[in-house]
Amino acid sequence: MQLVYPPVCSGCGKMVGRPAGLCTECWSTVRFIERPFCEITGMPFDHDRGDGYVSPEAIANPPSYAKARAAVFHDGVARKIVHGLKYSDRADLATMMAEWMIRAGRDVIDDSDVIIAVPLHRGRLFARRYNQSAELARTLARHCGKPFLPGVMRRIRATRQQVGLGLKARQDNVRGAFQTVPEQVSRVAGLKVLLVDDVLTTGSTVEAATRSLLRAGASRVNVLTFARVASPGEETLYA
Repeated sequence: MQLVYPPVCSGCGKMVGRPAGLCTECWSTVRFIERPFCEITGMPFDHDRGDGYVSPEAIANPPSYAKARAAVFHDGVARKIVHGLKYSDRADLATMMAEWMIRAGRDVIDDSDVIIAVPLHRGRLFARRYNQSAELARTLARHCGKPFLPGVMRRIRATRQQVGLGLKARQDNVRGAFQTVPEQVSRVAGLKVLLVDDVLTTGSTVEAATRSLLRAGASRVNVLTFARVASPGEETLYA
């Protein structure tokens, strides 16, 4: 098959040694998220502030989730990879993306019992044909040996695209948008949930989904995404 469809770089299209891989040049431009970062939000610090340090923002406005982690910053080649999975039917990218997420989020993976993806509304799911976050969650579960629970949560209200919206508008946009299916509550009650999405910007979406899971009885929720925006205001630059 590779003789007919040789593997190419997911960033620039050059031939590479493995499917859904990156060439040396594109790999060198990916900005992986490394410590030091806020122990709760996972947002990197500009300098080392000591192990376990929590940012002033997380203290002043503590999120509903316990911890959030992301593999890379959402720019350059990483943004191309996200868009390939999300809009270009490149489900094959989920394996590489999940591998990076495992490296970045081992602590929250180990601290979770089950894996749940942020759901799409049925209208958007019909248009895209699959949920990119579910592809990442399913692949993570397979590699980590954790149960993936599709269908436990649903998006009960169609929302606007979050790109380009400010923090308050994002929060209003997703407020009440998620529901843990009443018949599925027993599958998360008392358990630690790993909530998976593709990109974290302001955290409004994962906040709304987390609150739904906590109301359903989850003991705690951790968040793991492939990418995060370095500064929420930058997202409009990447629309």
